[in-house]
Amino acid sequence: MRFSHVAGIFSCTTAAFISIAPIQVEAATFQVKSGVTSIDRDHEDILRNIGLVFTDTNNTVTPIPSDYFVGFNIDSATNFRFSDEGGFTFLSGTIEHTGTVTFNDQITVGNFSIGFASGRTVKNASGLVLRDTFSLNTILFDLSAPGSVAFDGQTLTLPDVQLLISPEFATILSNPDLTGLFAGTARIDAQVTAVPEPDSVLAILAVGAALLAARFYPRKLNALDILKHS
Repeated sequence: MRFSHVAGIFSCTTAAFISIAPIQVEAATFQVKSGVTSIDRDHEDILRNIGLVFTDTNNTVTPIPSDYFVGFNIDSATNFRFSDEGGFTFLSGTIEHTGTVTFNDQITVGNFSIGFASGRTVKNASGLVLRDTFSLNTILFDLSAPGSVAFDGQTLTLPDVQLLISPEFATILSNPDLTGLFAGTARIDAQVTAVPEPDSVLAILAVGAALLAARFYPRKLNALDILKHS
């Protein structure tokens, strides 16, 4: 093989590795994967005051903190995505839960879904809502913005989320005046994973293609060299 061929191979390989250096995969988008949503004990007392008494729970988990009333496991069907820009910015999807609670030995609700619903008019609401998917299939509570946000890239904590009785739930309870009533506090403790941006995925694929090209390029030159000297 001539020196010019060796130089060509070295230049090609070096170029491939140089192209890697400037590529920085930055994940600004995250998705909730698992965790627990917990309801504080005040929720039980407040609902009792309007005639709703907890009489049973099923498939619930230990709340976080442990002195809260009840916890609901975040299910694998969750596709809730957010950005860490500005601390916490909702993007899309829902947080799905397992577990049910029964009131007055008659009404069972649960398998709750937390997501965004546009056009909510309840005062102090954030647009996020808690929906029952077990029996009533309606929004039970509008959610306030969290009191604070703790996020370290792997875990997300949204404490002090106020539960506000929704217009739909107030209608079911035959008391529209309950709309917007503070009904307790929720806390979301979630494990999250980074979601690469589309451009980052393409960049990773491009690097892989460059490395493969650099690996097989010398074999191609050897074949050409043999033909020239045959």
